[in-house]
Amino acid sequence: MSETAAIAEPDRATTPPKANLLLGVLVASAFVMILNETILSVALRHLTVDLNVTTTTVQWLTSGFLLTMAVVIPTTGFLLERFTPRQVFLAAMTLFTAGTLISGVAPGFGMLLVGRVVQAGGTAVMIPLLMTTVMRLVPPERRGATMGTITIVIAVAPALGPTIGGAVLNWLSWRWMFFIVLPLSVFALAVGFLHMKLDSETRSVPLDVLSVLLSALGFGGLLYGLSSIGESGGEALVPPWAPIAVGVLGLVAFVTRQLRLQRKERALLDLRPFTHRPFVVALVLAALLFMCLLGAAAVLLPLYLQTVLGVSTFVSGLAVLPGGLMMGLMGRPVGRLFDKLGARPLVIPGAAAMATSLWLFTTLGPDSSVYTVVGFHVLLMVGLGLMMTPLMTESLSILPDHLYSHGSAILATLQQVAGAFGTAVFVTVAAVASQRGDGVPDASGLQIAFVVAGVIGLLAFVTSLFVRKSEGASTPAVH
Repeated sequence: MSETAAIAEPDRATTPPKANLLLGVLVASAFVMILNETILSVALRHLTVDLNVTTTTVQWLTSGFLLTMAVVIPTTGFLLERFTPRQVFLAAMTLFTAGTLISGVAPGFGMLLVGRVVQAGGTAVMIPLLMTTVMRLVPPERRGATMGTITIVIAVAPALGPTIGGAVLNWLSWRWMFFIVLPLSVFALAVGFLHMKLDSETRSVPLDVLSVLLSALGFGGLLYGLSSIGESGGEALVPPWAPIAVGVLGLVAFVTRQLRLQRKERALLDLRPFTHRPFVVALVLAALLFMCLLGAAAVLLPLYLQTVLGVSTFVSGLAVLPGGLMMGLMGRPVGRLFDKLGARPLVIPGAAAMATSLWLFTTLGPDSSVYTVVGFHVLLMVGLGLMMTPLMTESLSILPDHLYSHGSAILATLQQVAGAFGTAVFVTVAAVASQRGDGVPDASGLQIAFVVAGVIGLLAFVTSLFVRKSEGASTPAVH
């Protein structure tokens, strides 16, 4: 067990006096950061014209953000042991603030993508830091309610991104999406500098550079290959299967190296959380959930509203606002129910609602009402709201203390990879299946993409049936 984990054990019987302040700083900062994952989703059509790039290229502003997080997050287990929470927080907020400034003043697509990547480098560290801090500061019987608050950050912020983005585009240029966020990030950095003080021990953990490179090669290859399918009318310089194959080989090598290094307690990402079955089930469900949240709800739906129904970016943003607010309101109540009932009674009906809503999306056409879209989206958010908090709390509560940081890193990595995978696949399917022939999604292409999302929803429902029966989050598991 690491020294950091060892000293955390005595403190978890009661919540430290400044725990609420520390968690408040982290939650507020993470909210501003995660909001940027999807804030550009309603601006994709504007950016294709303004920056003179294709739809499948411009979606890299979302996929590239998620991909960078997936590459950086595996290093957070190392970072949280090697550096203090204060040092990690200040580094993350500084990166995010710099990336926001770069994006706001970017003269073209290339620099805008660089800014998004820098933003993502800071964002990647924040979620594992937040989840690990909760597990170490909050008693088991209160974790569900606290994780319910974090749900607002991880799920509601991306859901509100299109609404805020649409409102900005209705009156201002896309650059103001970053200029509005910039003072908020500077303020969060200042508040964190003054108040982010958490006692912790650090130890000199060696960084395995080869593991970092293999992680980047694996995840980068997969997502590049997926995103390049259908781009440039099939005239891509490198066939999509090549980077996908490189990515798979890179991930195999990465996993093999981690298994070898963890015997010496030197793994970049300790994979022993996978020996806990409830963690694996929750992880798979979370991955399927984020594919649909970030790929279907945050990207496909705004594209449908703008390209098929012809509504403005502002109206398309407003259309997803009720669902985002619903999920936010459900956060803490669902967390309290989890503390009493456990995950299974909440996750199964949540998965059923998610699958139902995704199949309802396949019925949308050129003559559908915006109000119908709002209703389907609210149902989707209700389903996700019932699943999100229980899955996060269940997956981490099952682990021993010394694996919290690595479990958080695994969970956050798979969430972002799944979101990037969903975004790349759904946009590509919609573009390839379009009858226009110019790579721009139309009604038929988007309908087929929603069918793919519906199949994923069914897989999530089947997987939810394997969630363990439990009396509550604090019930110890038997292995």
